[in-house]
Amino acid sequence: MAQRDGGTGSHRAAPEHAHPDDVPVQLALAALADPVRLTLVRELAGSDDWSRTCGSFDVPVGKAALSHHFAVLRGAGIVEQRDEGPRRVNRLRREEFEGRFPGLLALVLRENDRA
Repeated sequence: MAQRDGGTGSHRAAPEHAHPDDVPVQLALAALADPVRLTLVRELAGSDDWSRTCGSFDVPVGKAALSHHFAVLRGAGIVEQRDEGPRRVNRLRREEFEGRFPGLLALVLRENDRA
C-alpha cells in the first residue's frame, strides 16, 4: 500500500535504485557527463548523508527535469534517495560506487577543485 504524500492526497512511488555492481561503465560515465548531474553529485559529496532534499540544489532546471536527473543518477548507482514524510532526501553512494568503479568518483570530485 502506498504512503500518502504529506496528507495532500497524492501518492508517490518509492524511488527505484540500481546497485553500482549492476551498472556498466558506459552508463556511469554518461550519468556523470551531464553538467547538471555533475553539480548534484558534487553538492552531495560536500553534504552529510540524507541532509539534502531534492529542492535544495542550486541547478538551472525545473522540477520535472530535476526528477529526471535524479532518476539517471539512481539508475547509475550513484545516488540513493528515500522519502521522509513529504520530503525526498538524498545521499551519495560513495563507498558502493567506489567499490565498483575505483577512483572514478574521486577523479570527478577532484576536477571540481581545479575549476
